[in-house]
Amino acid sequence: KVFGPTVAECFSDTATANDASSATFQKKLFSMCTNEMKEYCTSSTEMKDRSSFVLFGIEAHVCVQQTALDLLEDGHEVHIVVDGVTSQQPFDREIALQRMSKAGAYLTTAQSAAFMLMQTAEHPNFKAVSKLTVEHMKLSNEFNDSIIN
Repeated sequence: KVFGPTVAECFSDTATANDASSATFQKKLFSMCTNEMKEYCTSSTEMKDRSSFVLFGIEAHVCVQQTALDLLEDGHEVHIVVDGVTSQQPFDREIALQRMSKAGAYLTTAQSAAFMLMQTAEHPNFKAVSKLTVEHMKLSNEFNDSIIN
């Protein structure tokens, strides 16, 4: 309630963004590592054995950073998608990325994370992801533009 509803466009099926079929949590802490979320991670069969987390989101220096540091403190492996995090001020983002990296988080890109998760060109989604990657690199955005310029 404090931070507003989940953005439906983040889901492949926007109809499930805020319904009972998706695990959703009221977020009142800056970190996503709330007691409710921790309980879900330890009791859910989908999450029970997970030790690695991929993070992306807004306010890298607040919510993403605090979530990453909490996960690291709990002994988890954390991957930060650097082209999937932002802050209002670029300096805040850069300092947050440095801090998370020094704390033990792995910095990666969306493309790298996608291919890392697929592991092989034999993955059933390889061609679709490859096509999306090529299309994405053609789009103008602050990350692609910084590489080109």
